Amino acid sequence: MPLTSPKAVAPVTSLAPPTLPITRLRSVTGASSIVEKDRARDQALRSRPQPAGPGKQQSAPATVLNANVTDSGDLYLATIGVGNPPTQYTVILDTGSSNTWVGANQKYVKTSTSQPTGQQVEVSYGSGAFKGQEYTDTVTIAPGLAVQKQSIGVATFAEGLNGLDGIMGIGPTDLTQGTLQNQDATIPTVVDNAFTQNLISAKQVGISFEPTTSASETNGEVSFGGPDPSRFTGSIAYVPITSTSPANAYVGIDQSITYGSSQTPILSKTAGIVDTGTSLLMLATDALQRYVHATGATMDNNTGLYALPADQFGNLESLFFNIGNITYEFTPDAQIWPRALNSKLGGTDDNVYLVVGDNGSNSGSGLDFTNGLAWLERFYFVYDSGNNQVGFANTPFTNVTSNSGN
Repeated sequence: MPLTSPKAVAPVTSLAPPTLPITRLRSVTGASSIVEKDRARDQALRSRPQPAGPGKQQSAPATVLNANVTDSGDLYLATIGVGNPPTQYTVILDTGSSNTWVGANQKYVKTSTSQPTGQQVEVSYGSGAFKGQEYTDTVTIAPGLAVQKQSIGVATFAEGLNGLDGIMGIGPTDLTQGTLQNQDATIPTVVDNAFTQNLISAKQVGISFEPTTSASETNGEVSFGGPDPSRFTGSIAYVPITSTSPANAYVGIDQSITYGSSQTPILSKTAGIVDTGTSLLMLATDALQRYVHATGATMDNNTGLYALPADQFGNLESLFFNIGNITYEFTPDAQIWPRALNSKLGGTDDNVYLVVGDNGSNSGSGLDFTNGLAWLERFYFVYDSGNNQVGFANTPFTNVTSNSGN
């Protein structure tokens, strides 16, 4: 829980937002691929040519509409409709990119609302890529949220999607700059267009994930237009997007990290990102080594994760994330892969496996951490692109002990 009270709180609505069923699916076949994917993504984000960065725009009080999210082990997925009548596509929900596209698995179905733009589009994600043709079409995200003339990519080539249909990018609009051939302009995101079309009254998304020890379970929600008050406890505390490059081009924040009751420094105040396209909590190499030293963990070659003998789990202490004026506690239970699913990693019941990985670069790179899905399962997350800020709050799942089997 936060150790201090927030200085500023989010205006929230009492309206219960409409939601769609959400299913979490675990399809992990080994952790090495997860670590490698996350590291490749971090390296790609750090090396990407940076646009000028997102601008500030004030927005009206929030109207909230919700879509649904599915976790396939190391990614969260949403089902969206494209066209009229809509064809359903399963896409990755990604705050680290901003293009929306389909066609990697299920082919794009043209309807009366499909309009080719004549432009070619191409995006690389480090752990995947696509290229294809750009269309505009109706994109239905949730009941009452059908975005008209949304620019979408239709893949003629895609890799790294593992049978999924595409990506719904909800990150900063400037990340779309340069993705269209022969055009350097940005492409409005689904959030931008929903706001412009008065479908939502704030350029905000609220994201809620829940930890689970099951292979399939209803577990999350993304709300469009504002936070969903039923998904968090207390108040949302906001911080501005970091000014440090390259993290400022993404959903970037400044934070520091300490370990345990001794407040052992792990990472001094620095910039990094919050990213739904990353599975683990990724730290700069030197910070990770301090964490490994503090915990006594050792590399497990079978899984690619750092591990502790199960009988030493009781010695593991919390990590503390200092963001703005608030300290968020990431409990020992939150730091481990669910023990009930160890076999999916190629692991054993004798170990606990830590969900903290090496991002492949020492601190000082301008992107020294990534708070990925393992972190987001314990905290509510609001990306307020209209006001260039990020908000966090505790949830009913911040302190659960389900991963350790307690």
